Amino acid sequence: MSEIANLGVVGAGQMGGGIAQVAAQHGIAVKLADASLALAEKGKARIASGLAKLVEKGKVEAATRDALLERIHPVASTHDFGGCELVIEAVSENYELKARILHEVEATLGPDVILASNTSSISITKLAGGTKRADRFIGMHFMNPVPLMKLVEIIRAIQTSDETYATTKALAERLGKTTITAKDAPGFIVNRVLIPLLNEACFALQEGVGTAADIDQGCKLGLNHPMGPLELADLIGLDTCLSIAEVLHREIGDDKYRAPVILRNYVAAGWLGRKTGRGFYNY
Repeated sequence: MSEIANLGVVGAGQMGGGIAQVAAQHGIAVKLADASLALAEKGKARIASGLAKLVEKGKVEAATRDALLERIHPVASTHDFGGCELVIEAVSENYELKARILHEVEATLGPDVILASNTSSISITKLAGGTKRADRFIGMHFMNPVPLMKLVEIIRAIQTSDETYATTKALAERLGKTTITAKDAPGFIVNRVLIPLLNEACFALQEGVGTAADIDQGCKLGLNHPMGPLELADLIGLDTCLSIAEVLHREIGDDKYRAPVILRNYVAAGWLGRKTGRGFYNY
């Protein structure tokens, strides 16, 4: 098992940027790619903006911020991932997109490089089967927001080697995360439990059982949750919640995973939560 010193991240959005930030914080050099160099640079700029606020509040030293940012290198494409020992894919929750990106990434990597997907519901075994390094493929599901959430859910494809698993687990722990290991089943552990809760909150809202604020307040104070389920859905992204629910419903076949009409309508309207400024709440 080797220690990872150079990491590639595909996808410079909320999840990919968070992964890049945490890796750089722990001394790892990161190459950050997106559909273009401009988008990768925009992703780094968002990281810098968030860190600037922490510096203003006295929570992070300016020198620490500067050193962290120096370790993040936006690149024009995944063809620039030379030298990376592990690459994490963190693009949108869509199988066809992920499979295409992984195929493009793999073509540029050496044979010993580990490929990981940050998918929150898609079969790791299926994604691994589309590559030529299935034994060096694994699921590495970070929680959102990555810099604050302590958990990484590690999912082994049936092809994943013990060495790949050990290296990935060691990387997550180096990043200050606690790990759990899930079997490759739809939704893994976290979303298998979470999505029915989010769906039920949507059904309650849809049926007029309570307002969004009342449903969330009830869960926060009655269940001792730090966020209400509708607030959490807005944070995750309603499109992502819908995608996960559809995977669970299709793969498991149990109606308890079916997506509510209100969720489908909000996604169709482009009301995706915090990232668009409107979801169950306005931002």
